[in-house]
Amino acid sequence: MIHSRLRRLISWTPRALVGLLVTPGVALAEWGLNFPRPVSPIAQEQYDLHMLITWIVTVIFIIVFGIMFYSIINHRKSKGVKAAQFSHSTKAEVIWTVIPTLILLGMAIPSTKALIMMEDTTESNMTIKVSGFQWGWHYEYLDHGIEFYSKLSTPRAQIKGEEPKGEHYLLEVDKHMALPVGQKVRFLITSHDVIHAWWVPQLGGKKDGFPGFINEFWIQPTEVGTYRGQCSELCGKDHGFMPIVVDTMEQVDFDAWVAKQKSAAPS
Repeated sequence: MIHSRLRRLISWTPRALVGLLVTPGVALAEWGLNFPRPVSPIAQEQYDLHMLITWIVTVIFIIVFGIMFYSIINHRKSKGVKAAQFSHSTKAEVIWTVIPTLILLGMAIPSTKALIMMEDTTESNMTIKVSGFQWGWHYEYLDHGIEFYSKLSTPRAQIKGEEPKGEHYLLEVDKHMALPVGQKVRFLITSHDVIHAWWVPQLGGKKDGFPGFINEFWIQPTEVGTYRGQCSELCGKDHGFMPIVVDTMEQVDFDAWVAKQKSAAPS
């Protein structure tokens, strides 16, 4: 048994290493070591910015610790090296001031671009109002005359450990949101009681909802699928029981969903 498992591990390892070298972002995402695969322009912008800064920090880490270990090994006292005697170095001070400034400017430009993009809700195709409450969500499709509540649907027996946990434990709701692919959707978010935060990582939408105030953000799904998120503010004892589930679909399917919601609504 042990030998067969060892053989499987050895045969799998080269393929895994090749996968990491060829598609490091995808591989790390599949292992849960990175952001999930983005499916909207905002999520893609956030992912690209995250990876850019991660690589910059990695290069800085390698350079700084490389110099440090080189100095420790090659300039140690046991080799007869004596420390230089000086109070300051103008050249060194200029270098360690100019280089970090250039690095910060290099990170500030794409960061500013991403922030401006995230806040630009103009030319939206539809508007949805999201209201958080303890503990769930209320959605109003302002252009379609649809509204409904969405709450956790995980059975209480699973939460108490009285039965096995389901596939989407604490990440399933009784009513899913629906968004059309390719359409820019403007969200207005507020709260009925305390601060909540609506967040679906793969769609890139994340904004706090404050009682008495309205914030806005936008999402433009690029792929059909089901995407899950949660409230990301500590909003009370059942904070972990506020999942979000969004179904993204083609426009024709979205129109059919809208018609179904209207026909099911009480007159």
